[in-house]
Amino acid sequence: MSVYWPRNIHYRNRKNMETENCINDNSWLTFTPPERCTWMIKNLLRLGAILTLILVTGCATPQDLPIVGNDSNLALPTPRFESQTSIEEALQSRRSVRTYSPEPLTLVEVSQLLWSAQGLTHPNGLRTAPSAGALYPLDIYLLAGNVTGLPAGLYHYQPRDHKLIQIGTGDKRQDLFEAALQQAPVRDAPVVFVISAVYERTTGKYGQRGIRYVHMEVGHAAQNVYLQAESLGLGTVFIGAFYEDEVKAILQISEEETPLGLMPVGRKSHSDEETP
Repeated sequence: MSVYWPRNIHYRNRKNMETENCINDNSWLTFTPPERCTWMIKNLLRLGAILTLILVTGCATPQDLPIVGNDSNLALPTPRFESQTSIEEALQSRRSVRTYSPEPLTLVEVSQLLWSAQGLTHPNGLRTAPSAGALYPLDIYLLAGNVTGLPAGLYHYQPRDHKLIQIGTGDKRQDLFEAALQQAPVRDAPVVFVISAVYERTTGKYGQRGIRYVHMEVGHAAQNVYLQAESLGLGTVFIGAFYEDEVKAILQISEEETPLGLMPVGRKSHSDEETP
C-alpha cells in the first residue's frame, strides 16, 4: 500500500531544520538555556504536527482520505463473511441480468456489494480484489435510486471506513441512462455502480504497462460484484458502452479519473432472459 504524503513535506521540514535550527553546524549548543528551551519547544510542536498528520490520514491512499466540505457521510452496515451460497454455486449460476423487478434493494445488500467490489480484507489495507503493487487505482461510485433507507443520490464509496460520502442529491439514473446510449438496465435498476480509475496511481510505478494492469483490475472488481450479486439473489450486468465525458460530468470527477464500467444491480425479474 502506498502512503499518501503531502508533496515536498520532507524537503520543507529538512530545509527549515537545517537553516533555522542550525542542525548541521551544532550552533544550538551555544544557545543560552532560555534559547535552548525555545528551540526544543518549537521542534516538539513541529514533531507533534507531523504525528497528527499521520494519525489523521491513517497512512491512507489518496482515494481514502476524508472529503472536506458539507457532504454527508453515511456509515454502512458491516459486511458479512459467510453465506448459504458456495463460491462454486455462485460461479455455476452467474449470468448477465438485464431486467429487474421494481422492488428496492436494502442498505445491507448495497453495503455487501460495495464491499465485494473494493472492500478492505486486512488491517494493512488489502482489498477484496487484487491490485498490481497494492496501489488500488479504482474508485466505486453509487447511483442510488430505489434503496430502502438511503436517499436517492450520488455517492462515493470509501473502502477504508466502509462508508459512503454523498456528492450529489436526487435520482441520477435517467441522466446516466442517456449517457449510456439509453440502455434500459441503467434506467430500471434500483442502483448503478460505476467503476472508475485514476491511472496515475498505477502508471506512476509501472509506466505505460500499468494501463493494462488497471483494466485487469476492473475485471477483478466486476466479477466480484457479479458473484456477490448472485449470492444475494440479485442480478447485474457489466456495461462498457457509454459517453465518457457525460458520465464524468454526472459523477463530478476530475480529468485525471476515468469511468470504465457501469454495473446496474437489481432483483431478478422472472421474465428476464439471462445471457452469458
